[in-house]
Amino acid sequence: MQEQINNLKNEAIALITQAGSANELEELRRTYLGRKGKINEFVKLMAEATGTERAQLGKSINETKQVIVQALTDQAENYRQQTAWLDVTQPGKLPPMGHLHPITQAIEEITRIFEGIGFTRVRYPEIDYDWYVFTALNMPPKHPARDEWETFFIDASSHPSKGELVLTTHTSNGQVREMERVKIPPIRMLNIGKCYRRQQDVTHTAMFHQFEGLVIDSGITIQHLKGTLNYFARKFYGPQAKSRIRPFMFKFTEPSFEVDFSCVHCNGEGCRFCKSGWHEVGGAGMVHPNVLKAGGIDPEKYTGFAFGWGVERVYTLKPGLHLDDIRPLYSTNLEFLEQF
Repeated sequence: MQEQINNLKNEAIALITQAGSANELEELRRTYLGRKGKINEFVKLMAEATGTERAQLGKSINETKQVIVQALTDQAENYRQQTAWLDVTQPGKLPPMGHLHPITQAIEEITRIFEGIGFTRVRYPEIDYDWYVFTALNMPPKHPARDEWETFFIDASSHPSKGELVLTTHTSNGQVREMERVKIPPIRMLNIGKCYRRQQDVTHTAMFHQFEGLVIDSGITIQHLKGTLNYFARKFYGPQAKSRIRPFMFKFTEPSFEVDFSCVHCNGEGCRFCKSGWHEVGGAGMVHPNVLKAGGIDPEKYTGFAFGWGVERVYTLKPGLHLDDIRPLYSTNLEFLEQF
């Protein structure tokens, strides 16, 4: 019986190598490996064999089956390569194209808007001394913003006059640095950078982006601030958008305001998305005289206004986005990010 199995193997290989089409190969597969194929006929004969003979017979049948399967696979691949046709004039497949992250897109749009009215884009440290982040901004040592639950402190040696190093909690540290750099107004600064706070929920992340505007010159008033806010609202959200300011308290501005933009979904009439017709975006106000002094600017001669808002916050309020959670913006979910 061993000789018959060897003959079967040689016969199958010969026929397979001579096959000229995929249909012929399929027919040979059924002939030798099918349920009623020749291999199964030998399997049935194993019942008549003795113990030792049966083991040897089973091993030979399995080896023969493996050889036939491999021969069928190799011949199918050879046939496919011989018959494959390549059109060298056919356009190639383009690789997947990426795009800028939505936050980067928002930063570029914000930059273009403010550059259109004379602001200069700057960049200041994201790790800075306590002096620039708090003290120069008129925040006394016991101010809640210095609380360790709000601020990340750096384990490093303190500066003898400027204090500890911290991860900046806002981009306002750039205000005094810009005054020191320019020295003599006018100043029209746009500072965009990363900020860090110990907060994490649907509207806050431990790291986020903020843009800071600062204008200092002779005769700057709240009217200039309000005009700048309206200009940005119309450019970023559409011609129907408008802003409003509400009294608030910030240590580095006086007077201080919270800034709201009208809802882009209902044009300020009130809807399920905004509840009141307005969305709060951040703070603003007239630069406090103590901050001007810290930057070496004479508050008797110059005045100014400042504002600071989260990039993620103003971006998620854009028409059509309906994002109620900013955390997916920092995920690796390409299906989500590719929408932008």
